Amino acid sequence: MCLGIPGRIVAVTDAARQMAMAEVSGVRREVNVACVAEGPLAELVGRWALIHVGFAMALIDEAEAEATLAALRELGEAQEALDAMAAGDAALEGRP
Repeated sequence: MCLGIPGRIVAVTDAARQMAMAEVSGVRREVNVACVAEGPLAELVGRWALIHVGFAMALIDEAEAEATLAALRELGEAQEALDAMAAGDAALEGRP
């Protein structure tokens, strides 16, 4: 299973290599936009995309981006709760 993280394209960094800067939850990193480029790369600035291993894989709208980010935050919180429960169970059973 692949996980795409929503990121907003904030700048074109190298048009010849189809590279742009994406901001993902406050962190900026350079991504390849070849998969989503349908015209001039400058038209991508401000758009949301699903980012996976350095590639913008698909364009999404802002509502979808926000919903996905919220779900990912909830999954993180859920994982923290599951980890805490597992640690509690291990402590009750005398396991490390």
